[in-house]
Amino acid sequence: MPNLQLPIFPTGSVDLSPDVAVVCEGDQVSYFHGQLPVFRHRKADVKSFRLIASQLYLNGHVKQAKFVKVFGVTAISLKRAVATFEKEGAGGFWRPRKGRGAAVLTPEKVAQAQAALDQGLELSQVSQKVGINYSTLNKAIHKGTLHRPLKKTGAEPVPDELSTKSQRSHQDAQAPMGVGATDTSGRVLAALKGAGPAASHFELCADVPKAGVLLALPALICCGLLSRTSEQFKLPTGYYSLTHIFLVVAFMVLSRIKSVEGLRYCAPGEWGKIIGLDRIPEARTLRQKIDLLGDESQVAQWAALLCQDWMKEDPQSTGTLYVDGHVQVYHGSKAQLPRHYVPRERLCLRASTDYWVNSARGLPFFVVHRPVDPGLLSVLEEEIVPRLEKEVPNQPTAQQLEADPTLDKFILVFDREGYSPDFFKRMKERHIGCLTYHKHPGPDWPQNEFEDLTVNLIFGNQETMKLAERTTQLRNGLEMREIRQLEEGGHQTAIECTSKRLDKTVVASGMFARWSQENYLKYMRDNFALDHQPQNHVEALPETTKVVNPTWRDLERKRRSLAVRLNRKLVVYANLNLTETIEPEKVQDYLKKKTKAQNEATQLQQEMEGLKNKLKETDHHVSLSQLPEEQKCSRLSSGAKDLVDTIKMIAYRAETSMAQLLREYLPKGRVGEERRLLQSLYVSEADLLPDTKAGTLTVRLHYPANAMLGDAVEHLCADLNKTEITYPSTSLRLIYEMVSYHNPRDREL
Repeated sequence: MPNLQLPIFPTGSVDLSPDVAVVCEGDQVSYFHGQLPVFRHRKADVKSFRLIASQLYLNGHVKQAKFVKVFGVTAISLKRAVATFEKEGAGGFWRPRKGRGAAVLTPEKVAQAQAALDQGLELSQVSQKVGINYSTLNKAIHKGTLHRPLKKTGAEPVPDELSTKSQRSHQDAQAPMGVGATDTSGRVLAALKGAGPAASHFELCADVPKAGVLLALPALICCGLLSRTSEQFKLPTGYYSLTHIFLVVAFMVLSRIKSVEGLRYCAPGEWGKIIGLDRIPEARTLRQKIDLLGDESQVAQWAALLCQDWMKEDPQSTGTLYVDGHVQVYHGSKAQLPRHYVPRERLCLRASTDYWVNSARGLPFFVVHRPVDPGLLSVLEEEIVPRLEKEVPNQPTAQQLEADPTLDKFILVFDREGYSPDFFKRMKERHIGCLTYHKHPGPDWPQNEFEDLTVNLIFGNQETMKLAERTTQLRNGLEMREIRQLEEGGHQTAIECTSKRLDKTVVASGMFARWSQENYLKYMRDNFALDHQPQNHVEALPETTKVVNPTWRDLERKRRSLAVRLNRKLVVYANLNLTETIEPEKVQDYLKKKTKAQNEATQLQQEMEGLKNKLKETDHHVSLSQLPEEQKCSRLSSGAKDLVDTIKMIAYRAETSMAQLLREYLPKGRVGEERRLLQSLYVSEADLLPDTKAGTLTVRLHYPANAMLGDAVEHLCADLNKTEITYPSTSLRLIYEMVSYHNPRDREL
């Protein structure tokens, strides 16, 4: 007795025969033989449908009428599919159709038309000469059959092998392993046999989007983007190397793509051409790579080595260092960060604090991340100053300091938040100068003490200021220099300085240059997404971490609110003073109002005293172990953010160095626009022309709209070519040039 198979099909299936059923779920169509799925294809995949339909029909499993009824196809189309399968097999459904060839643009006509175009004839003249319609020739040019010659100055002719953006887009869309992943063999070997990472290989490409960012590659390398990365970081063997990941992140930062997710809206194949691969990592893969590289200790060590290199390259900039805090607001819900007052939003929000150390020109050296902010003075004394004492070059020796006590190792400039006489005294004992605003300046000085002096500002310009100087003694007995600047409106800005060797004009210039750091932080927030958090991994804070006592914060909030109410009542009481005589019948009403106001003010004063006593009895800071579970704070893992922030520092330094080069070549009316011009260049299209025989990679930039700016960019390219930088992990030397097309009107003249 033969074995019988029960026709058990999935729920929602449609029977094609007693043994075969079909199920349609979303975009997929699945075929079942009994309990076993035998074939699957997408709804829009007509060729796969014809293949399975012809097989089921020829094998006798499904009748022709059933296909017509279930799928709504015509009987003749099914017969044609069966005939194709019998004659050519499964490959017949995907074999390209044979065309009849060009009826008008025959090979002979194409050769004649191209020869006429190469002679410089206009398209209308070519149409008359060859005898082909103008629209037909125009379509052939857009299709790529014919090529209009480009007349340039200062550049070699564009090779015919240059791939167009449309051609690359079509190839990327047809890639078998995802959009742009055309290197199938390399990816399979890297995945199965660990043959990665892939080597960078460049192709002849025209109009590559955002390829202008390659203009910044020499500056990025000189600023240390790839310095010591192989020593500090390791990645599992894969298709992408460390160099590729660091280049992608740096190019992303300079192109003003503010998050990894922003790459989802960029053509991955076109970005791949910039790094010499078929495509860049998808957003999820890149985020995983950053997480693997984001070990806090390794990132901190790499950043410290970079900082030491930057200080050694420019030791003069380390004589005066600027320190300022930046509050990074957290709007998520995963972590319970401590609350912090945010000045720019005038709110108390969950945030962490970064303390930046910059040069006088705003160039960053390093950043200290603190999830729980202990205050500027604590971070300065515990972390920043000990590190600077070890890393700042050209410090005076112990013998020099003993011989001349007025010498300073270096000078720290910070806001009035760091004003502390005790801190100034401790820094004076360590031969570290301090420069800050006076927190309690006192009464104004007489204006006859001020004199007009020329102050050389940090960026080379000069300004006349009214300055005066006195020697003041703080409450702890420390003598300091106080320099004041008198503004036109009469306001006096008081500056405290512990260094005795600096001229007062230098003190004023150094203090007012603190705005370069403020401008740096604002520029980084607006352009480089400084506040963006690349990952949201939550970590617990140590139980011994000191945080602001929530009870103390509530009492302080009530005290401030009560102080506002008390001040209002005191104003009301003061306004009830009589300035003139009143009528006798109104005396009683007046006395009642004044007594009532006095009683209310007295009651509020008593409440204020009670709150102050409670505040004195309540600890300002407590450890996390003393708080209930619902009030405990956590932190976000900062490894990935520290890594990306370090790359952002490198990108900013690279852009700044390029802006300084470009400033020399800009017309006088355009000075100050160098950063905007660089931003437009970074996102502009460019041609990539590798020459393996000559060992060069030419990046051909498109000419900008403004001719004056174009001249400046040409000079910038010439300066960059002098560096003779080779593309990382290749032997191709980078060459930059501009494409300059003749004006048609000039040709006619």
